[in-house]
Amino acid sequence: MADVDCSKSLNGLLNGIAQKVYHNNSEITEELLKNELYPELSQEEFHALHEKMKGLLKSIASADMDQAQLEAFLTAQTRKQGGGALSAEQAAALSKFWKSQRARVRDSLLAQSRWEPALRGLSWRVDLQTAASRGAPVSTPVAVVELELGRTGEESQFMCVEFDEAKVNHVLKKMAEIQESIDSIVHHG
Repeated sequence: MADVDCSKSLNGLLNGIAQKVYHNNSEITEELLKNELYPELSQEEFHALHEKMKGLLKSIASADMDQAQLEAFLTAQTRKQGGGALSAEQAAALSKFWKSQRARVRDSLLAQSRWEPALRGLSWRVDLQTAASRGAPVSTPVAVVELELGRTGEESQFMCVEFDEAKVNHVLKKMAEIQESIDSIVHHG
């Protein structure tokens, strides 16, 4: 019976940590979790357990571990020497929790990493400008770009921008510079 209680308390702790860290539930505090789940532990013992589980959960979530990766990770954690080792019960609770909550935690992390407003759509075309504002005939190609921008849960806003050839070349140059920067980070990482 004690194993069932231990498992329930640990599952509650993991759910509480996930609520606070990944779902921004400010009502969940370390003190609340201690009082509800581990009243028999000292504040120091609970804080150590809380930080350990929070750190493990962050490692698992940031790597978006699949089941095989999770099992290898948890096995390595149980084989650690010293006080930082994970017990078999803790490993089982983490595995069970991650199986049931992986998708929700991943969705939350993705939502937290999005910039707002976000680009929802982009369309473009090349038009041929046939007359200037004073009626003089002109035959200049113009790139017309329509951007659809929006925040989650709100209607989109549309912005239309025109570029002449020089501005298109400038944008392409800047995009190439951005790509080079990304490539240098990725290849050095």
